[in-house]
Amino acid sequence: MKRIKFLAIALLSLGVFLASCEGEDGLDGVNGTDGVNGTDGIDGQDGADGQDGADGSDGEDGADGTAFVGAVYAMTNGEGQVPGTVVQGPNTVIAYGRNADGNLTPIGPFSTNGNGGDFDGGEGLDPLISAYALTKTDDNSSLLAVNAGSNTITAFNIQADYSLEMAGDPVDTGAEGPNSIATTDAVLVDGTRALVYVSNITRSEFLSAGEPGHQGTVTGYWLLEDGSLQPIGGSTRDLPIRPSAVQFSPDGNWLVVAAINSGAAGLASGSEDELTVFGVNADGTLSAASVGTATSTLRGNAEGRNLPSAIGFQIVSDNYVVVTEAREFQVDGAPPAFPALQDGSVSTWQIQGDGSLTPISMDVASGTNNTGRTACWLDFTFDENYFFVSNAIEAGLAAYSFDNGVVALLDQTAAQGIGATGNTTDPATAFGTTQGWIDMWISDDGQYLYQLYGLDGTIGIFKVFGDELQQIGEESGNLPDTNTQGIVAI
Repeated sequence: MKRIKFLAIALLSLGVFLASCEGEDGLDGVNGTDGVNGTDGIDGQDGADGQDGADGSDGEDGADGTAFVGAVYAMTNGEGQVPGTVVQGPNTVIAYGRNADGNLTPIGPFSTNGNGGDFDGGEGLDPLISAYALTKTDDNSSLLAVNAGSNTITAFNIQADYSLEMAGDPVDTGAEGPNSIATTDAVLVDGTRALVYVSNITRSEFLSAGEPGHQGTVTGYWLLEDGSLQPIGGSTRDLPIRPSAVQFSPDGNWLVVAAINSGAAGLASGSEDELTVFGVNADGTLSAASVGTATSTLRGNAEGRNLPSAIGFQIVSDNYVVVTEAREFQVDGAPPAFPALQDGSVSTWQIQGDGSLTPISMDVASGTNNTGRTACWLDFTFDENYFFVSNAIEAGLAAYSFDNGVVALLDQTAAQGIGATGNTTDPATAFGTTQGWIDMWISDDGQYLYQLYGLDGTIGIFKVFGDELQQIGEESGNLPDTNTQGIVAI
């Protein structure tokens, strides 16, 4: 966008005032009074020059000429789904300037120098079955993106105008399909500004087993002062499950991993752990083994409840872990099947001083009678009193209350798009109908929620009013209709 500068010519005869959006210049000095003529009058002294004005911070302008107040970033994960292959097209981050009214102005695409990936193999919705494929540091200085088709991650420095500048080259993740990234600035060594961990979908020896049999890894990096990534030797830990998301606790003491296929009959490890906790060491490595595990629902449970199939989660306030559960794997551990999908849910735990997990609220459904299926992502309001959960198949957002780990469903349809509610037997029609609401992110100021439509190439824009939402617009035309994954708002 072009910066708009305003020029005003003052009424004082020799005073000029110049202002711009980059900084305000000081006033020119006022000329001294002319000397009184004697035989030869002595001229008065020239007025002193005013001081230069301090430069303001650069910032891209919105459509009306005002500076952006933030930004939104969304990841293409390729150029739309290419069926039958893991490796998708070139991966790109689309950047948008965030205007004061919440609406978005495209800034431009930024290549990750890697390829997108598809480890779902279905309809192009949620191709990595994950949360935080795109994330940022807490200080908004860096943006990090996975390249699932290249087995790398890319770091960008976020510029003052919210454009992106790649920092170093993409770095290898050591396994197949990186799908989630976590950062913390609570653990640092000299010359670094954050600790970064990435989860990989599977080790190569389990790739052919598909989603039910995948067993992945986590591995760590230092984010250096220049914004580039440096691998941490000895940081990789093998997992007995396929990870869907990874997050640090707010105090930086723990790294938590969620599993999509815990309890699956095809999982050779036999693990039923929905969550796995590692301790974080001062040198950036993790505890040699997990220090805590938990699940809300075991295979073969008497209630006939599908297995958790956890995807998105957050760790808030006093290390409360709040997890969305898509409920896709069947009660006997059989793979997901569209007619067997059930209402999704939320479960919560608290991390204790030894890393163990204490259950609080278990399996709090996001709908009834299969109207809240595939609860997959969530984000909290600024005050952490409420959070919203996206139900992908239904293309809706459910509102929950939160009080010291105790959660309750307040409104199953706090927001509603075009979904497939009521269709429980015909997947082709369902996925051809739904907008497929997947990843979401609430802006740092807590005012706006940005929802990625995974089957429509669109970002929904919602004003946040406590536990209520008001849709104020949509942004489309820059993302592919399918295969997208990851969104961040600042």
